[in-house]
Amino acid sequence: MQDLPTTSEPNRREAEAPIALVLGITGAIGGAIARTLARRGYAIRALSRHPAGAAAFPFAVAWAQGDARDASAVLRAAQGAALIVHAVNPPGYRNWREEAIPMLANSVEAAAASGATILFPANVYVFSPASGPVVTEDTPKAPTTRKGKVRLEMEAMLEAAARERGVRSISLRAGDFFGPGVSGSWFAQVVAKGGLEARRIDDPARPGTGHAWAFVPDLAEAFGRLVDRRGSLKPFTLLHFGGHWIADGRMLTEAVQRAIGRPDVPIRPFRWFTVWLGAPFVPFLREVIEMLWLWKHPLRLDNARLESLIGPEPHTPLAQAVGLALAGPDTSEAEARERAAPAAA
Repeated sequence: MQDLPTTSEPNRREAEAPIALVLGITGAIGGAIARTLARRGYAIRALSRHPAGAAAFPFAVAWAQGDARDASAVLRAAQGAALIVHAVNPPGYRNWREEAIPMLANSVEAAAASGATILFPANVYVFSPASGPVVTEDTPKAPTTRKGKVRLEMEAMLEAAARERGVRSISLRAGDFFGPGVSGSWFAQVVAKGGLEARRIDDPARPGTGHAWAFVPDLAEAFGRLVDRRGSLKPFTLLHFGGHWIADGRMLTEAVQRAIGRPDVPIRPFRWFTVWLGAPFVPFLREVIEMLWLWKHPLRLDNARLESLIGPEPHTPLAQAVGLALAGPDTSEAEARERAAPAAA
């Protein structure tokens, strides 16, 4: 493929192993899924607008030049791929309809041409306060937000592609991400801003209101186990990942406080009024307010159907997961787990 670099190691692996094209490899879930697929023997190929300046990974990556918004670039990059990891979102948390739907359409076309299976991280935006406190794969979806309606349309696109064109896909719906190297999340930006050097810990949830969190390495491993069984799955497979159910925000904030190791770091309710004050001037904050209901109403994901397929869901204990998330991407897993050990005691 002309767009791939000529470095020998990635190209040699591509000749010997099934290929997984990852769109969004520099994002939280894209990089984590790439890691778990590399452990399973897949040759990882990634699409990037700037391959020369792409981040380094602890596994071989063959970089293809291009943009996920460019249909021809995705089609070229997907040549020979067995999997397409669609882990891209519109930048800046905006322009969902204008960009998210065309990007997924590009992945569907590429999968139809290459015969690849699409891996798609789904989210809870498709639900609403009326969905109830526990949702299954069969819970009716009636989103009341713009982003929720777009995400529901994207899921419908994958279902239609399977039914009408034989395009296979595996989707896992999960709660809010947290984990090592996950920088653009509620955990990193609000709950524990500053990581191990955080000066305060904020709880965005209403007191006593549960919230679903997904430790990204666990979610990626669940994807990997489904890939291991993909031959027996339905062409359109959408499942729920339970993750960490935090019945009360204090469970998470106190785990953060213990992992930081400084009990003097204060825990306080998040100051939502600052978001409302800034929303008229900052488009990103208006997008945040649209999803405010997820912090006011409990929404737990029932993962029984997932576990019926792969057995017990991958699950890192909360204390260890928080320690790993706070340690940062440059800390070894062994060091982070050692730091988390006192919190687990």
